[in-house]
Amino acid sequence: MSRKKVYPDAAAALEGVLFDGMTIMSGGFGLSGNPEHLIPALKASGVKDLTVISNNCGADGFGLWMLLDNGQIRKMISSYVGENKLFAELYLTGRLELELNPQGTLAERIRAGGAGIPAFYTKTGVGTVVAEGKPTEDFDGETYVRETWLKADLSIVKAWKGDSEGNLVYRKTARNFNPNMATAGRVTIAEVEEIVEPGTLDPDTIHTPGIYVDRIIQGKAYEKKIEQRTVRKRATAGETV
Repeated sequence: MSRKKVYPDAAAALEGVLFDGMTIMSGGFGLSGNPEHLIPALKASGVKDLTVISNNCGADGFGLWMLLDNGQIRKMISSYVGENKLFAELYLTGRLELELNPQGTLAERIRAGGAGIPAFYTKTGVGTVVAEGKPTEDFDGETYVRETWLKADLSIVKAWKGDSEGNLVYRKTARNFNPNMATAGRVTIAEVEEIVEPGTLDPDTIHTPGIYVDRIIQGKAYEKKIEQRTVRKRATAGETV
């Protein structure tokens, strides 16, 4: 097995990559598909003044919340910022910058960054604060707003399986933003639950080709926390909701 891309742990994989003021993309949706080992290693590194691109910023005590709580994040580029009291407090007191994006726009900006497309037009956000200060243009009688790509100095992603060449397979909803982010980082580091021999993965099942992945680690004891187990109150016997 080739070991050129395989690192023993998260701290080793991040060595020589980090610098203050950098932009980091972090995969995950809620707490699904989070780089559970790379985020604590970022905290331990002490790197600061970060711009972080992620759908959200973790939850109390977990995920990117750790970096937020440690004062390492200067700006978030996100889609969903609810249910995070620390995030709200820092933003409302002027200690955190926020660039809020519609979720589909955020995903497409990341995909565009990985594909080398500097800008695109979308109807989403036209006529709202999302479009303020941005160019608009009419196509077929409809107004569209111009959005620009997103790229990062470092992308950290979480996959289910990977081989030592960096080919990645994600599992179900834990895929979310991870594949697009893997393409949009100057350096991409992946953590996986299992590293297998090259040639073991069925080529038709690979979601991220190894050419996009620079370093890979195998994590252990993933918590895979769930933010909300239900979305409605459970009925008791004889009660309807």
